[in-house]
Amino acid sequence: MVNTKSTTESNNTGGASVTKIVDTLTAENFENWYRSRKFRQNIQDGKPYFNGPSPVTPPERHSPSKLLQCHRKIYYRQENAPEEQDDAEGVLWTGRRIEEDVVLPFLRDVVSTDQTYVRNSIWIDFNVEKQDNELAIKGMTDPVLVDEESSPLLPTEVKTTSSIEYKDSPDRHHRAQLHAYLAGLSAEYDRNLTEGVLLYVSRETFDIKAFPVEFDAEFWSETVVSWANTHTEYRLGNELPPAQPEANWECGYCSYRERCGRGDTPYTDMSPEGFLPNVDSYPRNKVREYLNAHDGAMLTPTLAEKYPDLAEEHGVQFWECPNCSTSFEKEKIPGEFGPDRSPLCPHCAQSKILAELRLSVPTDRGV
Repeated sequence: MVNTKSTTESNNTGGASVTKIVDTLTAENFENWYRSRKFRQNIQDGKPYFNGPSPVTPPERHSPSKLLQCHRKIYYRQENAPEEQDDAEGVLWTGRRIEEDVVLPFLRDVVSTDQTYVRNSIWIDFNVEKQDNELAIKGMTDPVLVDEESSPLLPTEVKTTSSIEYKDSPDRHHRAQLHAYLAGLSAEYDRNLTEGVLLYVSRETFDIKAFPVEFDAEFWSETVVSWANTHTEYRLGNELPPAQPEANWECGYCSYRERCGRGDTPYTDMSPEGFLPNVDSYPRNKVREYLNAHDGAMLTPTLAEKYPDLAEEHGVQFWECPNCSTSFEKEKIPGEFGPDRSPLCPHCAQSKILAELRLSVPTDRGV
């Protein structure tokens, strides 16, 4: 005789277990797991400094990978302005895997000889004088072919892309990056390295195109180093660079489009500090990064509504009238408002005065 009760209880238990499993498959759980995984990996790799807030880059310091890009974009990044979109983690991860699992073995097994070897990367750290500034260029190379003493012979720069079908020459800022490697390795190892290789790999097909790059002293001095010196001058003068991208593609992929004035909101030429009022498109992890990197930073009322747990932890700015000094919480302001329209002070409106409110931080939580 079948024990109907036991079978029913077993089915209910199994169903409850499945439901519990399904309930754990959430975006929040994945984000927490992935963040914890990266945290542990950084410690394992001996890079615990990646787990903390990014420091503001000194004005004289430059990364090879950022050379010859939009001055304003790099300025915002170096000043730790809050980013408006997530990192392309999938693209970055794919690029690392292609470099480590495909390109490195290819260089080791096919390209290198009995007298040459391959190093994963080499740290470069050198100074260049330009006008009144001493510029510091620091960063990590991609794979480098070296001799038996591990001294560099041929640096490479590996770039992954969706397609290489129409790629017939290396990009200008990639040439600048490789020139930085050549100049830095030459200075570090007291050699005169004059040639490197840019490798473009398709993420779709794994097809590859290689472009030999000769060191061009004029391009290095008059274009690359001059760009770095100009950028340092912007930073030293605390001057927001003009919104003039170096390449057409930059604005479409920029994390500061709204702040700059190239997005869908009316904001333009904004400073690097703080979140834009009434803008709710900031990703959660970028909000958290900014808050952790800036003591006393607080959420705007708009972001507090979207991320209440972060608001409880870090606090919320309030609206204040510059005319009558009255402060308001968001829910106490009548009418609708958004990025294209700031809220008006209801007290001043009673006296037929149109006074736009502005966001303020409590005096005991100054940023």
